[in-house]
Amino acid sequence: MVEVEGITKSFGSLHVLKGINLKIKENEIVAIVGPSGAGKTTLLQIIGTLDFPQSGNVTIKGRNPFTLNDKERASFRNKEIGFVFQFHHLLPEFSALENVMIPALISKMSFEKAGKKAMELINFMHLSERKNHKPSELSGGEKQRIAVARALINNPSIILADEPSGSLDTQNKNELHKLFLELRNKIGQTFVIVTHDENLAKLADRVIHMNDGIISN
Repeated sequence: MVEVEGITKSFGSLHVLKGINLKIKENEIVAIVGPSGAGKTTLLQIIGTLDFPQSGNVTIKGRNPFTLNDKERASFRNKEIGFVFQFHHLLPEFSALENVMIPALISKMSFEKAGKKAMELINFMHLSERKNHKPSELSGGEKQRIAVARALINNPSIILADEPSGSLDTQNKNELHKLFLELRNKIGQTFVIVTHDENLAKLADRVIHMNDGIISN
């Protein structure tokens, strides 16, 4: 479903990615692990079309998003890719429900339909009583579950998660990891997760080890 072929990326004289080849199957949880500076986040950003490769190709569901113009690529990203970051990046002025709705509204879903779908996801996350709370009124675990709901609202082909449990305590980490498995098992969601968390990596279907800009396994 995702194919990465010969991806390279440099920042000045620093060669961050040195010819990455990777295939990700549908309904698969893939963990990318390795030391800091290995190139994990850069690879994730390129798969997510947030950054351009210097050379090589990325195809997602048979399409190379880097052949699209900026507007088309943004639309492709909004529809096909969900993101979960370490620090959730919820908009502080909006409620939990409104934060979940935002990607759907960007994709021009009606306000009524976006609200209904967002509420379904919030119920699935067991956060219905928190729907009108601002991010500052939510716990760390609640914020991250709202971020996952936001990533899911457009039914993306793949969710890219960068250290999603890195700022959570042990209980919330375990709950988030179980949530990822539940989403894979119930709706067939595909995940690529950059993590330093050994327990999360163990739950993945496949672990990719990166070191010094290359895949080492």
